[in-house]
Amino acid sequence: MTTTTFDPHQYKVTTRAQWEDAADAWHRWGPVIEDWLGRATDQMLDAAAIRPGARVLDVAAGAGGQTLAAAHRVGARGHVLATDISPALLEHAASSARGAGLTNISTKELDGEDLDVDHDFFDAVISRVGLIYFPDQQGALAGMLRALKPGGRLSSVVYSTADRNGFFSVPVGIIRRRAQLPPPAPGQPGPFSLGAPGVAEKALNDAGFSDVTVEAVPSPLRMASAEDCVRFEKESFGALHQMLSGLSDEDKDEAWAEIAEALREFESSDGFIGPCEMLVVSGRK
Repeated sequence: MTTTTFDPHQYKVTTRAQWEDAADAWHRWGPVIEDWLGRATDQMLDAAAIRPGARVLDVAAGAGGQTLAAAHRVGARGHVLATDISPALLEHAASSARGAGLTNISTKELDGEDLDVDHDFFDAVISRVGLIYFPDQQGALAGMLRALKPGGRLSSVVYSTADRNGFFSVPVGIIRRRAQLPPPAPGQPGPFSLGAPGVAEKALNDAGFSDVTVEAVPSPLRMASAEDCVRFEKESFGALHQMLSGLSDEDKDEAWAEIAEALREFESSDGFIGPCEMLVVSGRK
Protein backbone atom coordinates (compact mmCIF):
# COMPACT_ATOMS: atom_id res chain seq x y z
CA MET A 1 0.00 0.00 0.00
CA THR A 2 1.27 3.43 -0.95
CA THR A 3 2.35 5.74 1.87
CA THR A 4 2.48 9.45 1.21
CA THR A 5 2.96 12.57 3.27
CA PHE A 6 -0.12 14.76 3.20
CA ASP A 7 0.61 18.22 1.80
CA PRO A 8 -2.31 20.54 2.66
CA HIS A 9 -1.16 23.27 0.28
CA GLN A 10 -0.93 20.95 -2.70
CA TYR A 11 -4.20 19.34 -1.71
CA LYS A 12 -5.97 22.70 -1.94
CA VAL A 13 -4.28 23.58 -5.23
CA THR A 14 -5.46 20.29 -6.69
CA THR A 15 -8.93 20.65 -5.17
CA ARG A 16 -9.38 24.10 -6.68
CA ALA A 17 -8.30 22.87 -10.12
CA GLN A 18 -10.66 19.91 -9.97
CA TRP A 19 -13.62 22.05 -8.98
CA GLU A 20 -12.80 24.47 -11.76
CA ASP A 21 -13.02 21.51 -14.15
CA ALA A 22 -16.17 20.05 -12.56
CA ALA A 23 -18.07 23.34 -12.08
CA ASP A 24 -20.18 23.07 -15.22
CA ALA A 25 -21.16 19.48 -14.41
CA TRP A 26 -21.98 20.29 -10.76
CA HIS A 27 -24.24 23.10 -11.98
CA ARG A 28 -25.81 20.87 -14.63
CA TRP A 29 -26.65 18.25 -12.01
CA GLY A 30 -28.19 20.96 -9.80
CA PRO A 31 -31.78 19.63 -9.79
CA VAL A 32 -30.55 16.19 -8.71
CA ILE A 33 -28.37 17.71 -6.00
CA GLU A 34 -31.21 19.82 -4.61
CA ASP A 35 -33.54 16.83 -4.54
CA TRP A 36 -30.86 14.78 -2.78
CA LEU A 37 -29.78 17.45 -0.27
CA GLY A 38 -32.99 19.45 -0.01
CA ARG A 39 -34.14 18.08 3.34
CA ALA A 40 -30.71 18.48 4.95
CA THR A 41 -30.46 21.99 3.50
CA ASP A 42 -33.79 23.02 5.00
CA GLN A 43 -32.75 21.67 8.39
CA MET A 44 -29.40 23.47 8.14
CA LEU A 45 -31.17 26.78 7.44
CA ASP A 46 -33.59 26.13 10.31
CA ALA A 47 -30.71 25.33 12.68
CA ALA A 48 -28.90 28.50 11.60
CA ALA A 49 -32.05 30.47 12.52
CA ILE A 50 -32.08 32.28 9.19
CA ARG A 51 -34.88 34.82 9.18
CA PRO A 52 -35.97 37.83 7.11
CA GLY A 53 -33.38 40.59 7.20
CA ALA A 54 -30.48 38.32 8.25
CA ARG A 55 -26.93 38.56 6.90
CA VAL A 56 -25.62 35.12 5.97
CA LEU A 57 -22.13 33.90 5.06
CA ASP A 58 -22.10 30.75 2.89
CA VAL A 59 -18.68 29.03 3.05
CA ALA A 60 -17.72 26.61 0.26
CA ALA A 61 -20.94 27.63 -1.47
CA GLY A 62 -20.28 25.73 -4.69
CA ALA A 63 -22.82 26.42 -7.41
CA GLY A 64 -25.12 27.99 -4.84
CA GLY A 65 -28.19 25.81 -4.37
CA GLN A 66 -28.26 26.45 -0.63
CA THR A 67 -27.24 30.08 -1.24
CA LEU A 68 -30.45 30.69 -3.18
CA ALA A 69 -32.49 28.90 -0.51
CA ALA A 70 -30.99 31.15 2.17
CA ALA A 71 -31.58 34.25 0.04
CA HIS A 72 -35.28 33.44 -0.28
CA ARG A 73 -35.48 33.19 3.52
CA VAL A 74 -33.70 36.48 4.29
CA GLY A 75 -35.71 38.43 1.75
CA ALA A 76 -35.03 41.84 0.27
CA ARG A 77 -33.79 43.30 3.57
CA GLY A 78 -31.25 40.53 4.08
CA HIS A 79 -28.12 39.49 2.24
CA VAL A 80 -26.15 36.31 1.49
CA LEU A 81 -22.42 36.33 0.70
CA ALA A 82 -21.43 33.14 -1.14
CA THR A 83 -17.73 32.26 -0.93
CA ASP A 84 -15.77 29.43 -2.54
CA ILE A 85 -12.25 28.54 -3.61
CA SER A 86 -13.48 28.01 -7.20
CA PRO A 87 -14.44 31.11 -9.20
CA ALA A 88 -16.07 28.93 -11.86
CA LEU A 89 -18.52 27.57 -9.28
CA LEU A 90 -19.25 31.08 -8.03
CA GLU A 91 -20.02 32.22 -11.56
CA HIS A 92 -22.76 29.61 -11.69
CA ALA A 93 -24.06 30.73 -8.29
CA ALA A 94 -24.22 34.35 -9.45
CA SER A 95 -25.88 33.37 -12.72
CA SER A 96 -28.50 31.29 -10.90
CA ALA A 97 -29.21 34.21 -8.57
CA ARG A 98 -29.76 36.52 -11.54
CA GLY A 99 -31.98 33.95 -13.21
CA ALA A 100 -34.08 33.70 -10.06
CA GLY A 101 -34.39 37.49 -9.84
CA LEU A 102 -32.50 37.59 -6.53
CA THR A 103 -30.57 40.78 -5.87
CA ASN A 104 -29.60 39.98 -2.28
CA ILE A 105 -26.69 37.64 -3.15
CA SER A 106 -23.06 38.51 -3.75
CA THR A 107 -20.08 36.23 -4.36
CA LYS A 108 -16.43 36.36 -3.34
CA GLU A 109 -13.59 33.97 -4.10
CA LEU A 110 -12.20 32.96 -0.72
CA ASP A 111 -10.39 30.02 0.84
CA GLY A 112 -12.65 28.70 3.59
CA GLU A 113 -9.63 28.52 5.90
CA ASP A 114 -8.84 32.20 5.32
CA LEU A 115 -12.11 34.07 5.47
CA ASP A 116 -11.34 37.68 4.67
CA VAL A 117 -14.71 39.05 5.83
CA ASP A 118 -15.82 41.48 8.51
CA HIS A 119 -15.69 40.16 12.06
CA ASP A 120 -18.80 40.08 14.26
CA PHE A 121 -20.92 40.89 11.22
CA PHE A 122 -23.01 37.90 10.13
CA ASP A 123 -26.14 36.58 11.79
CA ALA A 124 -25.48 33.09 10.42
CA VAL A 125 -22.78 31.04 8.71
CA ILE A 126 -23.68 27.99 6.64
CA SER A 127 -21.58 25.40 4.83
CA ARG A 128 -23.08 22.51 2.86
CA VAL A 129 -20.72 19.55 2.37
CA GLY A 130 -17.69 21.84 2.54
CA LEU A 131 -16.20 21.72 6.03
CA ILE A 132 -15.25 18.04 5.65
CA TYR A 133 -12.79 18.90 2.87
CA PHE A 134 -10.82 21.60 4.70
CA PRO A 135 -7.33 20.40 5.73
CA ASP A 136 -7.45 22.76 8.71
CA GLN A 137 -10.98 22.34 10.00
CA GLN A 138 -10.19 24.16 13.24
CA GLY A 139 -8.80 27.10 11.29
CA ALA A 140 -11.93 27.21 9.16
CA LEU A 141 -14.21 27.03 12.19
CA ALA A 142 -12.24 29.79 13.92
CA GLY A 143 -12.80 32.05 10.91
CA MET A 144 -16.50 31.27 10.90
CA LEU A 145 -16.71 32.05 14.61
CA ARG A 146 -15.00 35.43 14.08
CA ALA A 147 -17.39 36.30 11.27
CA LEU A 148 -20.47 35.76 13.43
CA LYS A 149 -22.12 38.33 15.61
CA PRO A 150 -22.35 37.38 19.29
CA GLY A 151 -25.25 34.95 19.47
CA GLY A 152 -25.02 34.16 15.75
CA ARG A 153 -25.27 30.57 14.61
CA LEU A 154 -23.22 28.23 12.44
CA SER A 155 -24.81 25.24 10.73
CA SER A 156 -23.08 22.80 8.40
CA VAL A 157 -24.12 19.70 6.47
CA VAL A 158 -21.58 16.84 6.53
CA TYR A 159 -21.69 13.12 5.78
CA SER A 160 -22.15 10.70 8.64
CA THR A 161 -20.22 7.42 8.64
CA ALA A 162 -19.14 5.42 5.60
CA ASP A 163 -21.43 2.49 6.43
CA ARG A 164 -24.46 4.79 6.13
CA ASN A 165 -23.36 6.30 2.81
CA GLY A 166 -22.98 3.38 0.44
CA PHE A 167 -23.53 5.43 -2.72
CA PHE A 168 -20.25 7.23 -1.93
CA SER A 169 -18.31 4.86 0.33
CA VAL A 170 -18.51 1.99 -2.18
CA PRO A 171 -16.70 4.01 -4.89
CA VAL A 172 -14.24 5.37 -2.31
CA GLY A 173 -13.39 1.87 -1.14
CA ILE A 174 -12.88 0.53 -4.66
CA ILE A 175 -10.70 3.45 -5.69
CA ARG A 176 -8.68 3.31 -2.47
CA ARG A 177 -7.95 -0.38 -3.06
CA ARG A 178 -7.08 0.01 -6.73
CA ALA A 179 -4.91 3.08 -6.16
CA GLN A 180 -3.31 1.45 -3.09
CA LEU A 181 -4.15 4.45 -0.96
CA PRO A 182 -3.87 4.24 2.83
CA PRO A 183 -6.87 5.14 4.97
CA PRO A 184 -6.94 8.86 5.79
CA ALA A 185 -5.12 9.66 9.00
CA PRO A 186 -7.15 11.22 11.83
CA GLY A 187 -7.53 14.93 11.15
CA GLN A 188 -7.08 14.68 7.40
CA PRO A 189 -9.87 15.97 5.14
CA GLY A 190 -12.28 13.56 3.52
CA PRO A 191 -15.98 12.84 3.07
CA PHE A 192 -16.39 11.01 6.38
CA SER A 193 -13.93 13.05 8.44
CA LEU A 194 -16.66 14.43 10.75
CA GLY A 195 -19.07 11.52 10.64
CA ALA A 196 -18.05 9.31 13.57
CA PRO A 197 -20.01 9.74 16.81
CA GLY A 198 -18.79 12.72 18.81
CA VAL A 199 -16.28 13.99 16.22
CA ALA A 200 -18.32 16.89 14.85
CA GLU A 201 -19.45 17.96 18.31
CA LYS A 202 -15.86 18.00 19.54
CA ALA A 203 -14.72 20.01 16.52
CA LEU A 204 -17.26 22.77 17.14
CA ASN A 205 -16.74 22.79 20.89
CA ASP A 206 -12.95 22.97 20.46
CA ALA A 207 -13.40 25.94 18.13
CA GLY A 208 -15.37 27.83 20.78
CA PHE A 209 -18.98 27.23 19.75
CA SER A 210 -21.64 26.58 22.39
CA ASP A 211 -25.04 24.85 22.32
CA VAL A 212 -23.65 22.37 19.77
CA THR A 213 -26.17 19.98 18.24
CA VAL A 214 -25.91 17.19 15.65
CA GLU A 215 -28.97 15.91 13.81
CA ALA A 216 -28.95 12.92 11.42
CA VAL A 217 -30.91 13.43 8.20
CA PRO A 218 -31.73 10.49 5.89
CA SER A 219 -30.75 11.71 2.43
CA PRO A 220 -31.06 8.86 -0.11
CA LEU A 221 -29.77 9.63 -3.60
CA ARG A 222 -32.56 8.66 -6.00
CA MET A 223 -31.78 8.18 -9.66
CA ALA A 224 -33.03 6.08 -12.55
CA SER A 225 -30.12 3.63 -12.48
CA ALA A 226 -26.71 2.85 -11.02
CA GLU A 227 -25.20 4.00 -14.33
CA ASP A 228 -26.73 7.45 -13.74
CA CYS A 229 -25.15 7.55 -10.29
CA VAL A 230 -21.76 6.62 -11.75
CA ARG A 231 -22.11 9.34 -14.37
CA PHE A 232 -23.02 11.87 -11.67
CA GLU A 233 -20.05 10.93 -9.51
CA LYS A 234 -17.66 10.65 -12.45
CA GLU A 235 -18.56 14.08 -13.76
CA SER A 236 -18.97 15.94 -10.49
CA PHE A 237 -17.16 14.44 -7.50
CA GLY A 238 -13.75 16.05 -7.23
CA ALA A 239 -12.76 13.92 -4.23
CA LEU A 240 -12.99 10.74 -6.32
CA HIS A 241 -10.94 12.24 -9.13
CA GLN A 242 -8.30 13.32 -6.65
CA MET A 243 -8.03 9.74 -5.40
CA LEU A 244 -7.82 8.40 -8.97
CA SER A 245 -5.15 10.85 -10.10
CA GLY A 246 -2.26 8.39 -9.74
CA LEU A 247 -3.81 5.74 -12.01
CA SER A 248 -3.46 5.35 -15.76
CA ASP A 249 -6.46 6.08 -17.97
CA GLU A 250 -6.97 2.35 -18.48
CA ASP A 251 -6.89 1.69 -14.75
CA LYS A 252 -9.32 4.55 -14.16
CA ASP A 253 -11.76 3.05 -16.66
CA GLU A 254 -11.49 -0.33 -14.94
CA ALA A 255 -12.16 1.29 -11.57
CA TRP A 256 -15.30 3.04 -12.83
CA ALA A 257 -16.52 -0.22 -14.37
CA GLU A 258 -16.11 -1.99 -11.03
CA ILE A 259 -17.89 0.88 -9.28
CA ALA A 260 -20.84 0.64 -11.69
CA GLU A 261 -21.15 -3.09 -11.06
CA ALA A 262 -20.97 -2.66 -7.28
CA LEU A 263 -23.55 0.14 -7.20
CA ARG A 264 -26.12 -2.06 -8.94
CA GLU A 265 -26.67 -3.50 -5.47
CA PHE A 266 -28.83 -0.43 -4.82
CA GLU A 267 -31.07 -0.87 -7.87
CA SER A 268 -34.61 -2.19 -7.66
CA SER A 269 -37.91 -1.87 -9.49
CA ASP A 270 -38.06 1.65 -7.99
CA GLY A 271 -34.78 2.63 -9.68
CA PHE A 272 -31.52 3.45 -7.94
CA ILE A 273 -31.72 4.45 -4.27
CA GLY A 274 -28.24 5.13 -2.93
CA PRO A 275 -27.94 4.98 0.86
CA CYS A 276 -26.92 8.33 2.32
CA GLU A 277 -27.15 9.95 5.73
CA MET A 278 -26.17 13.52 6.38
CA LEU A 279 -25.51 15.26 9.69
CA VAL A 280 -26.58 18.83 10.35
CA VAL A 281 -23.98 20.14 12.78
CA SER A 282 -24.77 23.45 14.48
CA GLY A 283 -23.52 25.77 17.19
CA ARG A 284 -23.81 29.28 18.58
CA LYS A 285 -21.20 32.00 19.11
